[in-house]
Amino acid sequence: MNIKPLKLKGTYEINLKSHQDERGYFMRIYDEDIFREQGLTTAWVQENQSLSKKQGIIRGLHFQKPPHDETKLVRVIQGKILDVFVDLRKNSETYGQWDSIELSEHNQTMVYIPKGFAHGFCTLTPNVIVYYKVDSPYHPEAEGGLIWNDESISIQWPFANPFLSDKDSQLRTFKEFVSPFIL
Repeated sequence: MNIKPLKLKGTYEINLKSHQDERGYFMRIYDEDIFREQGLTTAWVQENQSLSKKQGIIRGLHFQKPPHDETKLVRVIQGKILDVFVDLRKNSETYGQWDSIELSEHNQTMVYIPKGFAHGFCTLTPNVIVYYKVDSPYHPEAEGGLIWNDESISIQWPFANPFLSDKDSQLRTFKEFVSPFIL
């Protein structure tokens, strides 16, 4: 397992290593000791999985407001996504900036996203299964989000006309958002 920092402070790309033979493969997905040594969250309380049936679906950009904000550990079990995250931490030098990483069943990569980020992804193939751990249980009253195509953030999505849920198509812009997150 190789953990390396990404552009936005506190986000990490985690490359997994599979051990393959004629039977298939074995791969360690999570190791508490390695995460602890890196100063990363180890107290996961919920695991979630989503299936997106079509290419070009965007889910997000979502977050949970404090005190229910959450760290996420995201990976793809089937298919391929562009995973996107936006820094919402007021005192961060990268406040309002975004980054992305491609996750797929083949590249054996995960992304670690700390508290204080909006998160979303776009499916690059049909029938994508995304699996992620969080360190805080879901609280509907703490739910929030930013609109996927906000011009002030200027995320470079791979599709101009994605499939969205009704809820995701109604999210607010970054300029309308008052961040409760502090670094």
